[in-house]
Amino acid sequence: MTIAPIAPPTSDALLPVYRRQPVEIASGAGVRLFDADGRAYLDFTSGIAVNALGYGDPGFMDALRAATEAGLVHVSNLYSTAPARALAESLVAKSFAQSVFFCNSGAEANEGAFKFARRWARTTRGDAATEIIALRGSFHGRLFGSLAATDRPAYRAPFRPLAPGITIVERDLAAIEVALSGGTVAAVIAEPVQGEGGVRVLSAEFLRGLRELTRAHGVALIFDEVQCGLGRTGRLFAYEYAGVEPDMMTLAKPLAGGFPMGAVLLASHIAATIQPGDHATTFGGGPFVASVASYVLERLSDEDLLAHVRENGAWLGDQLASLSLRLATVRAVRGVGYLWGIDTTALAGTVVAKALDAGLLLCSAGNHTVRLLPPLVARRDELAEGLAILEDVLA
Repeated sequence: MTIAPIAPPTSDALLPVYRRQPVEIASGAGVRLFDADGRAYLDFTSGIAVNALGYGDPGFMDALRAATEAGLVHVSNLYSTAPARALAESLVAKSFAQSVFFCNSGAEANEGAFKFARRWARTTRGDAATEIIALRGSFHGRLFGSLAATDRPAYRAPFRPLAPGITIVERDLAAIEVALSGGTVAAVIAEPVQGEGGVRVLSAEFLRGLRELTRAHGVALIFDEVQCGLGRTGRLFAYEYAGVEPDMMTLAKPLAGGFPMGAVLLASHIAATIQPGDHATTFGGGPFVASVASYVLERLSDEDLLAHVRENGAWLGDQLASLSLRLATVRAVRGVGYLWGIDTTALAGTVVAKALDAGLLLCSAGNHTVRLLPPLVARRDELAEGLAILEDVLA
């Protein structure tokens, strides 16, 4: 069946910092979105890894109603609220952490983690230990500190000079050890799975070696799990695959089911050095969003759901590997769970546009990498449906 190309919406009121797809999304149900004309799209983007539960999840809708009926949306962090405390306690119970700081996005979480690392290093090692090390292929956000830790030259160039004291180092333990040897590094930040950087899975051996190096040099290890955390790999946290624990971890994207929320999880030795006034947020951890996030966290912690992601993710990887053997347009596939990258001979933007016309929503992870981020609730038949469309597009 031939489908007519989609006409772009006409609006100039939004600042054009995004090259938006020429479609206006109006509603969603399950793993499908619908445009203003009622046309359905199978969603393999999840709002860029946010909508882990898909659309219209009954429990999520109940959590929204309960949060609304409580009548408390915001009080600021001048006061305590039960929803924020309960969410923090749940995150602590499910992780390595002893304390949690709530904010509004992944970039904010990483900026906060950088500040906490410098505060800890100054307290324990002196004023010289201030540098942050990020890895080749990293993406940590677009604010000034997080942008300096992001290895995307096109994102960085228009905004130089970037925040000082942040260096990008190769994904190589020997190179990292050299960088740590000067005694000036406060923290190393790494994504266990580099999402925006081409869906590159850092091996368990590499992450264990990184943990050993940072411990040996008295340096904090931060895991950025903004995209790969909270069930996307088939474990609640991606660091569980390597059997190592960081000193801090940043979360966001799916945490509140689409409401803006980020978090920094801190081990006790880092948290002990943070003082009142060291950092702040007006909106972070508000009672409404924290109440909704508690439901989302419990759903994403469910072992049945995580097993579903592991099993179907392994099947998805096998299917993509087979696809790469059948199609000369596919150069490589990488990923884990419900997070996969496909290197294509065509520009990723071209593949994304053709898939949109065919009723499949994809996103890119670089000029020649197409990224698959289906909702974690997607069934195997829905995954197979998306793969069939993708194969037609790539062929």
